[in-house]
Amino acid sequence: MTEHVTTHQAEEDARNESINIWLNGRIVPKAQAMVSVYDSGFMLGDGVWEGLRLYNNRWAFIDEHMDRLFEAAKAIDLDIGMTREQVVSAVLETQSANEMTDDAHARLMVTRGVKTRPFQHPSLSQQGPTVAIIMEHSRPSIPRPIRLATVPHIRGLPMTQDPKLNSHSKLNCILACIAAEKAGADEGLMLDVNGFVNTTNACNFFIVRKGEVWTSTGDYCMNGITRAKVIDLCRANGIPVFERNFSLVDTYGADEAFLTGTFGAQTPVGEIDGRQIGDGEMGPMTRRIRALYKDLIARECAQ
Repeated sequence: MTEHVTTHQAEEDARNESINIWLNGRIVPKAQAMVSVYDSGFMLGDGVWEGLRLYNNRWAFIDEHMDRLFEAAKAIDLDIGMTREQVVSAVLETQSANEMTDDAHARLMVTRGVKTRPFQHPSLSQQGPTVAIIMEHSRPSIPRPIRLATVPHIRGLPMTQDPKLNSHSKLNCILACIAAEKAGADEGLMLDVNGFVNTTNACNFFIVRKGEVWTSTGDYCMNGITRAKVIDLCRANGIPVFERNFSLVDTYGADEAFLTGTFGAQTPVGEIDGRQIGDGEMGPMTRRIRALYKDLIARECAQ
């Protein structure tokens, strides 16, 4: 059995043992970054988050990330208690406290805060939100194309828990990941409510067929910023790209497949449900899109 790989696998970095974390307006050492057991995020998964990536001393697409964070907070009726400018300032303060300039990843988390009693009703969160920023030195180290397994857990309807939300409530995706791992894969390929291929438990999903790039309609998938950038890059560079319904039959017969996400950018997929995709390695279209994305990052994060 080939070793297990994750889509967020990074090189070991000893500096991460002594990072500083932004917590409710203060920079504190990692060992002191504690939240209450009464916190809404811990107790109920009541919160939203963003993942950001640092290139060349700049946070890529930070405006889009702030748009998504504040839109998600509004959707769940959560007052972050900070302006966009204050949130960005907190990210930069955390970066400075950790002396980071490149190859760093931030997880910005906002919960409804500490509850007065250990029950569900949001009115019990009366102390204001909990805001935390974890920032680590993080260079992706994914040694081979990812193996996927289709799992029974689906991306659900927006009237249950809208899959577009970057919510703290990730149990559905965690169960999908566990199912995939038990099937001998690295990550779970999730279908939508109609049985069409949608996304994985942690990343957005694309296939390549006969020179065309396909991804899901977007109706049931994470509102991925990297996903949107890949679609835009294809359109700007004459690569046929389609947001459409497609099946596992289409997927198994694909020439290439890849995942997108803030951490890994574009990660090749070599196998799905025991079936080799293409030659099992990174294909030429994936390689081209990675190069286009790298150029985009260079422009976005130019000094």
